[in-house]
Amino acid sequence: MKLPDKTTAMADAIARIPSGATVMISGFGVPGTPFALIHELIRQGQDNLTVIKNDANETGMGVDHLLAQGRVKRLITTHIGLNPRAVAMMNAGTLEVEFCAQGILAERIRAGGAGLKAIVTDIGRDTDLTRGKPRLDIGGDTAVVELALRCDAALVHAARADTFGNLAYVATARNFAPLMAMAADLVIAEAEEIGPPGALPPDQIHTPGPFVDHVVALEALTEEYGVVRRA
Repeated sequence: MKLPDKTTAMADAIARIPSGATVMISGFGVPGTPFALIHELIRQGQDNLTVIKNDANETGMGVDHLLAQGRVKRLITTHIGLNPRAVAMMNAGTLEVEFCAQGILAERIRAGGAGLKAIVTDIGRDTDLTRGKPRLDIGGDTAVVELALRCDAALVHAARADTFGNLAYVATARNFAPLMAMAADLVIAEAEEIGPPGALPPDQIHTPGPFVDHVVALEALTEEYGVVRRA
């Protein structure tokens, strides 16, 4: 059996994302953020997006480009403190922001990928983060119901890939990408290196190819990727 070749031109892959989509974007700050895919999304003009990402990046980087052009209607995230534009838009009411504790965001995404509808937790129970969310009484203790998260498309950055879509990440780039790849209807991965099937040792594969729809080759790492340059 010959494995399909999922390498795709970046423009063709991103064109599958419609305006109004919910898009998960990997990354832990700079590491793992798919900057090239974000720029192509901006170039093509998709708008009215719901973005799910650990953070809003910094001014002039990543998600901030989408915010600057008014492409995002809603952001589900853990913090925006490094992005003054995101803070200002939230305060002005032009951007809806839903905050989650970092572990809860990861678990809601994991639950979506596992086919669960929600998780039940006491984390954040008595804070503003859970105001208005459903509650359950479990053994006399009150718990918060956090809905699982899925998306129309996930954009992820991998250090290495093969043509079938097996992906390997490096360090903190691995935090959200594997979870997002399982919770998306469409997965587009940009990769610094792409080899044939078998190029990645099985125990180094973090996202198996069946979860990935398109693999896009990065010809070079631009300035935004500066933090993740490796010798």
